[in-house]
Amino acid sequence: MSWQRSHGRSQLPWQNTRDPYRVWLSEVMLQQTQVSTVLGYFARFLERFPDVKALAAGTEDEVFGLWSGLGYYSRARNMHRCAQEVVARFGGEFPRTAAELVTLPGIGRSTSAAIAAFCFGERVAILDGNVKRVLTRVLGFAGDMSSAAQERALWDLATQLLPPAKEKEAIAHYTQGVMDMGATVCLPREPLCGACPLAAECEAKLRDIQRDLPPPKKRAAIVRKELTLLVIRRNGRILLTPSPRVSGFWDLPEMFSGVRLGSRLGMFRHAITNSQYQCEVREARMGVRPRECRWWDMGKLGEIPLSTAAKKALRCLQN
Repeated sequence: MSWQRSHGRSQLPWQNTRDPYRVWLSEVMLQQTQVSTVLGYFARFLERFPDVKALAAGTEDEVFGLWSGLGYYSRARNMHRCAQEVVARFGGEFPRTAAELVTLPGIGRSTSAAIAAFCFGERVAILDGNVKRVLTRVLGFAGDMSSAAQERALWDLATQLLPPAKEKEAIAHYTQGVMDMGATVCLPREPLCGACPLAAECEAKLRDIQRDLPPPKKRAAIVRKELTLLVIRRNGRILLTPSPRVSGFWDLPEMFSGVRLGSRLGMFRHAITNSQYQCEVREARMGVRPRECRWWDMGKLGEIPLSTAAKKALRCLQN
């Protein structure tokens, strides 16, 4: 906590607040996403949806449009559903305990604990990626985190380390300190042990195994695919189809019967989770329009949720 006061982060837009809406929004956005990327999205979301009631009243298309580019799109869908449930079940006020928060869509144990700790001072531990890295190294915890029993054991240790329940201010401050330690000092590949206030008592440092903890997860095999995306235009409109890869978004259509291919407009690479696509963009003409496809005014594409692949493909037109 002393280290956090002098060296921790304090200027991020979701810090220094007890507003559960802002804390929740940041926690969801920061899952699998870097802070530098989230900053712009966070500001745009708050501008359009300043509170949970505004988000609940918005359309899914609006939410997806603002989320486009952040990836892991189930987060956006769950976030919208969560806002609607907060309004329907709790009158637009986030519940004050982790036990109630975790019943909402898309809020897991760590996110619910972060909201409860930062906003309401509840004595609950978080275990996001940064905190997990700090604790496994300091404690020398080498358990396999894919094992439910080992994960429960680390949760128990994380809870034991929390300040006493009566010190509500300390709980939020301690939680922020551990998160900041993982984000700025206890880095995944090259931890800055010389700047760490816990270096003298860190088991991993003493045994020189910092880079081995936490144990790496087994990565799924990369699947490589080739994809042809079609640019079909007519009278200032372009044909789009519901994305087969990212639910809730619109994409350029792929090959279908009755299509006549024209010139190549460009090539690009695109990755989704463990799939890597080599994408070719082709001008095309068609006979019969597939039922699921729709014509969209090209001047209004910024108003609908386009997949990242579609955005990359449309840049080929500009080039």
